[in-house]
Amino acid sequence: MSALPGSYEGTAVTGLDSSPVEARPEVLAELPPLTAQTEAEAREIIARYPQPRSALLPMLHLVQSVQGYVSPEGVGFCARILGLTKAEVGAVATFYTMYKRHPTGRHLVSVCTNTLCSFLGGKRIYEALSADLGVGHDQTAADGSVTLEHAECLAACDYAPVVTVDYEFYDQQDVESARALVAALRRGEKPLPTRGAPLTDFRGISRQLAGFSQHPDVAAERAAIDAPSAGAPTLVGVVLAAERGETAPPMQEGPRPPHPSQAQGGPLDGAAKTPEVRAADTAVASADTPAERAGAAQHHPDTPEPAGRQPAERGAEGTDTPPTGTGAGQQSSVEREV
Repeated sequence: MSALPGSYEGTAVTGLDSSPVEARPEVLAELPPLTAQTEAEAREIIARYPQPRSALLPMLHLVQSVQGYVSPEGVGFCARILGLTKAEVGAVATFYTMYKRHPTGRHLVSVCTNTLCSFLGGKRIYEALSADLGVGHDQTAADGSVTLEHAECLAACDYAPVVTVDYEFYDQQDVESARALVAALRRGEKPLPTRGAPLTDFRGISRQLAGFSQHPDVAAERAAIDAPSAGAPTLVGVVLAAERGETAPPMQEGPRPPHPSQAQGGPLDGAAKTPEVRAADTAVASADTPAERAGAAQHHPDTPEPAGRQPAERGAEGTDTPPTGTGAGQQSSVEREV
């Protein structure tokens, strides 16, 4: 976790920062409360998982959908409901960049500045937007309309340079088109993305990431789901393959070698096998492809560790046992060289 001195997030989350806290009163005054409805939805999320703590990621998105970021109150909210410490929740919230630790604007604008996008103009786009908004990375314009960030990769190299707004794609941008896009956002408009769902806002997409609908009615939800998500650059390879009559070679199914646990007379053969081993045998036998079979066999209890991966023996104080030949009264090669 990273908590700067004087950070009220740091004080609330870790309890280790004792420096004076100077929270922005105007931000705290505008912060929507986490209500009984929010808690009910949080418990609905928890019910999806066999272990409650597995619900933490979508619960953090739920907090963001209400308050616009993962607030100190939101950290405590998740910790209380999941039975975790604030430090455990904060460690997750500070690890993933999709969780914001201070108030965000109505829209989150991300500019890809990784290699290909940067080479084709992504860096120039980011610098122009930064100048127009008067902000730097992960900062919000004074009017609260836009939070700007540079992104390491937006996974759309075939459409470079790429800008996303609330994680929706605006492809093949240049400085002028990106500036026009942000200007429209600041006017309250929502230009249609190049592909994918219609634009909502940062809190709306956070609600969707939490597993709830962000749309006001069924028609709007259906329109978002049915929107096109792939364009010509993505499908070039598929189209060329179809034109040339090229297909991937069929996967050859060979005979299935018996797993060590299935060998006749093995130590766990027949009734002597534990339920865990029998379940693993079934997983290996029922695998449909060689890849699935190899994966199931790798996790079988009877599968030996690959050479060089046996756990090191440890002494009473937790240190690795010295290699043979370097015990008491003997010198290692490093010691002899010294």
